[in-house]
Amino acid sequence: MAITKYTRVYRKKACSFCKTKNDPIYKDVETLRNYTTERGKILSRARSGTCAAHQRKLATAIKRARILALLPFVPKI
Repeated sequence: MAITKYTRVYRKKACSFCKTKNDPIYKDVETLRNYTTERGKILSRARSGTCAAHQRKLATAIKRARILALLPFVPKI
């Protein structure tokens, strides 16, 4: 077994919603776009840095915005 000289220490991203003490709202489309990929998929907690509670609320807000046609389900080709 090889022992490496250096180990990487990863810092966990802080939840932006916890910092501002806000919840994700389906009407705030510009904020919701930051949490979706260009293909329209919802980003995971590991990539977005949100906490578990806000990730659930974020997913619900994105889905509501999609149903109201504020966000697309799929991108235009």
